[in-house]
Amino acid sequence: MDNLPRFTAAAVQAAPVYLDAAATVDKAIELIAQAAAGGAELVVFPEVFVPGYPYWNWTMNPVQGSPWFERLYRSAVDVPGPYVDQLRAAARQYGVVLVIGVNERGPHSLGVLYNTLLTIGPDGGLLGVHRKLVPTWAEKLTWTGGDGSSLTVHRTPVGPLGALACGENTNTLARFTLLAQGELVHASCYIALPVAPADYDMAEAIAVRTAAHSFEGKVFSVVACSTISPEIVDALAGDDEELRKQFTRPRSALSGIFGPDGRPVTEPLVDDEGIVYAEIDLARCIQPKQMHDIVGHYNRFDVFQLHVDNRPRTPVTFATDPARTAAPRSTDLSANAGSAGTAGNTALTEEDA
Repeated sequence: MDNLPRFTAAAVQAAPVYLDAAATVDKAIELIAQAAAGGAELVVFPEVFVPGYPYWNWTMNPVQGSPWFERLYRSAVDVPGPYVDQLRAAARQYGVVLVIGVNERGPHSLGVLYNTLLTIGPDGGLLGVHRKLVPTWAEKLTWTGGDGSSLTVHRTPVGPLGALACGENTNTLARFTLLAQGELVHASCYIALPVAPADYDMAEAIAVRTAAHSFEGKVFSVVACSTISPEIVDALAGDDEELRKQFTRPRSALSGIFGPDGRPVTEPLVDDEGIVYAEIDLARCIQPKQMHDIVGHYNRFDVFQLHVDNRPRTPVTFATDPARTAAPRSTDLSANAGSAGTAGNTALTEEDA
């Protein structure tokens, strides 16, 4: 307790090499190296950074978007798999805790995709695989929802770390579940959303949600958002001037680091590619808890109770032959987790504690 972590965090705001997993992973590794050279021990990337976000769900009807869905599926990531191995090796090489979003292919059914956050330790161990619980709005045309088994806070060298994807940071109960496990560092992973309704300011929405979680939980939040590259605009808008104008809409992305008082630790980055750095001192989380500790004295657990079902969900369970089980989940990482990794979607293990 006398040695609470104090470290530099990096929030990466960048565009993927669209629908090209290999090139995007290469870009991610370059950015990890850059962040580590800047002193970062925690590096957070955007939601589904590898290999990009299905914007066509917002701009095309489902029939028009179906070929794009197939392109995304073919360029998605297997967990475990070679692209994950590359990211693990980079985290190990540069000694960073890494959170990065990927499109994950479901192992049990051709065509299943998950919006997944990977949490990787500085020794390359795959600590967590969190599948977004509820795809937001038009995203339901692409992603299958995850389950409660991955709502886990990981004990890392930078402190107890949890992560949620985009709209999950609006889900009060999901956020509380992480806080109740002792979260002190929260990774919020977003995508640029220029296709939102005209009166929706995505940058402001990200800042409001990030500030709310930091202030309510008295935690640090590292928020990383993607950007829209000219290549993405060309691919999805083509010669449609209205769509091109929409995709280049300002204030569609914000990345930064927020403190336990809900304020930005340093100036956030809006729209442009770059890396935001800030020093995090977890000792700053202590005194604000005396005022509001919503997982301690500032709650009434005799009045309120939250029940979380954290059992992994599989498509089929066989009751007659115990040797016969459902197709393996990609989040069963025990055979490929490395020295610091355990099954990615379990509660805190003895090693984590």
